[in-house]
Amino acid sequence: MGQAQGEALRDTITRFVRQRQAAARGYLMERKIPSDAFVATGARCMAIAAKWDPNGHAEHLGIAEAAGVDATLLYATTNMTDIRDVIAYGAGVDDLPSADQEGCSTLLVPASRTTTGEVLAAQTWDLNPQDVAFVVAVHRTPDEGPETWSVTCAGCLSLMGMNEHGLALGTNNIKIRPVRDGVGYLSLLHRTMRCRDRAEAAAVLKAAPRSAAHVYWFADPQGADEHECSADEIVTRSLDDDALCRSNHCLSPEHVKREAEDPISSSYARRARMTTRLDRRGLDVDAIRSIFASREDGVDSISRWPEDEQGSATNACLITEPATRTVWACAGPAQRGAWQQLRFGR
Repeated sequence: MGQAQGEALRDTITRFVRQRQAAARGYLMERKIPSDAFVATGARCMAIAAKWDPNGHAEHLGIAEAAGVDATLLYATTNMTDIRDVIAYGAGVDDLPSADQEGCSTLLVPASRTTTGEVLAAQTWDLNPQDVAFVVAVHRTPDEGPETWSVTCAGCLSLMGMNEHGLALGTNNIKIRPVRDGVGYLSLLHRTMRCRDRAEAAAVLKAAPRSAAHVYWFADPQGADEHECSADEIVTRSLDDDALCRSNHCLSPEHVKREAEDPISSSYARRARMTTRLDRRGLDVDAIRSIFASREDGVDSISRWPEDEQGSATNACLITEPATRTVWACAGPAQRGAWQQLRFGR
C-alpha cells in the first residue's frame, strides 16, 4: 500500500516534503535552534515508531521508497508538529515566540441532537496554507485488517477518517511540556485506524509512547470520546447529551499549567462559536457544513482563509456518521471546497 501511494503521488510527495522542510527550517530559525536537529529528532522518533507498529512503519518505508525520498526526512516532515515540539520544548527555552496561528476545530454531536438519531463526528484540519495543494483522500483495502478512508496529505499515513467498522477519528494540536522522543501523531492515528471501536483505539493510545501533546477523538456507532494527551498523561471526556467542541487550548487544569505557549485568540473564539451553534437539536450534515463555514469572528473564525494572513488556513474538512459508515470530505474551507462522499466497498 505504501508503494502504491508513493508511485501514484511521487511528484506531489517530493514537493510536499520540500515545502514542509522549509516551514520547519523557518520555525527553528525563529527560535534560534539548529536546523539539523529536525531530521536527527525525526530519526529517533521513527525508530521508536518502527518497533511500536511494524506494519505502519513498513507502509511508511514503502511510500518513501516509491516516491524516491529519504524515509527519515519523510517521517520528520509528515509528523512536523510533533517533531518540532520535541525540539523546541525539550530545549528548555522559556522565552519562545508567541504561538503559531494554527489549529483545528472538532465537534462531536450526540445522537440525541441529530436528525438521524446517530452520532456525528467532524473536524476541520488547519495548518500551513500551502498544505492545501497536497490534500488527498487515501482509500486503503489491506489483505488483513479493515478497509479505511483517510483525509491526509500526500506521503502521509492516516490523519483523519474512518474504517469499515465505523470507527472515525481525528486530532487537534495542543502544546504541553514535557516532550520526549516517541511515536509521532500520524503513526498513532494510523495504528488506531485499524481498531474495531473507540475502546480499543483508546487502549492503544494510552499504551503508546507518545512524543508530544495532541487531542485525539474517536467515534463509533455507540458514542464518542476525546482524549487530551500530553506525552505522559491523558484526560478523557465522553459524549453525553451535550456536544463536545475542541479547538487548540487545553481544558484540563493540570495541562493548562503546563502549556508551552499561550493559546491564540482564535482557539477561544472557535470553541465558543461551535458551542453556541451546537446548542440545539435537529443537527445534520448540512448544519455541520454551515458551522465549519462560519466567518462570524473574522480572522478568528472557524473557517480560516489564506488571505487572513494568520499563518494558518483550513486545508480540509471531514464529517462522519459512524453508524452508517458515511464520510463526507472536502479540500480547503467548507464553503470553498468541493464536498465528496468517500464510499466503502472493496
